[in-house]
Amino acid sequence: MNGLGGLNKSDNGVVIGLVQLQLPVVETKAQLTAQTARVVELVAKARRNQGTMDLVVFPEYMLHGLSMDTNPEIMCTMDGPEVAALKQACIDNAIWGCFSIMELNLGGYPYNTGLIIDDQGAVRLYYRKMHPWVPVEPWEPGDTGIPVCDGPNGSKIALIICHDGMFPEMARECAYKGAEIMLRTAGYTAPIREAWRFTNQANSFCNLMVTANVCMCGSDGTFDSMGEGMIVDHEGTVVAHGRTGRADEIITAEVRPDLVREARIGWGVENNPYQFGHRGYVAVKGGAQDCPYTYMTDLAAGAYRLPWEYAVKVTDGTGFGFPLPNRMYGEKEPAE
Repeated sequence: MNGLGGLNKSDNGVVIGLVQLQLPVVETKAQLTAQTARVVELVAKARRNQGTMDLVVFPEYMLHGLSMDTNPEIMCTMDGPEVAALKQACIDNAIWGCFSIMELNLGGYPYNTGLIIDDQGAVRLYYRKMHPWVPVEPWEPGDTGIPVCDGPNGSKIALIICHDGMFPEMARECAYKGAEIMLRTAGYTAPIREAWRFTNQANSFCNLMVTANVCMCGSDGTFDSMGEGMIVDHEGTVVAHGRTGRADEIITAEVRPDLVREARIGWGVENNPYQFGHRGYVAVKGGAQDCPYTYMTDLAAGAYRLPWEYAVKVTDGTGFGFPLPNRMYGEKEPAE
């Protein structure tokens, strides 16, 4: 299911390239413009690197680095020059791309936004990160749900961002909505390496789904990102892995959505996405289809409370220099 990193592409294959992008420092509009140009260059490198490549995936923070700076001058908009340049890069190189922007949000903190753009320059998927990495990240909680789009060669693709992948429910939602390939883009640094690896594999196997996962890479003088591009098949097997931590390396593999579909339809043992909602179908017709999970029903009712809820010590970002929030989710700051 690798085809020598995608060099030998099958009729049903999708070749993915994961860019372990050098972690940048971006503090000004000029630096944002220069970093956008660097990403555009690497889209072209991906195409030159492998003519069979269908989709090139860049990590979270590809334009902004890890400063958590919310200065409006370096935020992006969907109709701004940065997104226009990314669209044109996909057109010029006849390739699909997955990209990351920090998106201006009037009346609140910026959104951490992911985009999938097709080879004609059309935005096929628009996603706002559901689970910012608290208490460190200041981004507005995502409000788009988890979209799934049609991808290259008949595939179905979803995108989640970094910390999202630590919640099994995120990957399950992607699969439940039909995704055969889930992209996970990240800015994680070295302390998260082991959790990154085993959650990527678990997300794949538990959902019979290919996952393609990539982090920023290298140092910005303060933080050391780890690269760790990983492509994992639906059985949880790592088929490509950027272990060297070399910045700007592109990790490639062919994946097979048709084998995902075959497993989801044909497997009996460990057909996890189906069996989750049809418990014990050997004993009872169709299996039990209730919801016996208290945390699910409580969350849906707006009553999610842990037994240790009131003992939790870190519940805001003040320890990392952010002001105490007083705005409820869904509310906007009043215009000045």
